[in-house]
Amino acid sequence: QGQWVESGGESVQDGRSLRLSCVGSELSFNSFCVGWFRQTPGKEREGVACIDSDGSTNYAATVKGRFTVSKDNTKNTLYLQMNSMKPEDTATYYCAADRCSYFHYTDPRDRYYWGQGTQVTVSS
Repeated sequence: QGQWVESGGESVQDGRSLRLSCVGSELSFNSFCVGWFRQTPGKEREGVACIDSDGSTNYAATVKGRFTVSKDNTKNTLYLQMNSMKPEDTATYYCAADRCSYFHYTDPRDRYYWGQGTQVTVSS
């Protein structure tokens, strides 16, 4: 069963940048769709961005133009570059993966391979 190891979460100030990484073991990036979700206490987990097995991407409206999702298939690593960050980006960020027929970044299903989460805090 695949596992993720996430890194990169930290506290930053409004307007700054941050890059999250997620390394997947025993997951075939060539055939999986992968993405990022985030969650704040008391709220449902929401999709941020995803990248398909063919490299096409999708973004939530709240991050489009500021965040960039990418992957390195040779390293089984998923990235999320976050620029012009805002306090409302504060959340625990999770990476996830599944076969593309089951994966959609707006639908955080339990069946996905989930990372453990990394905390991002943006202060004004």
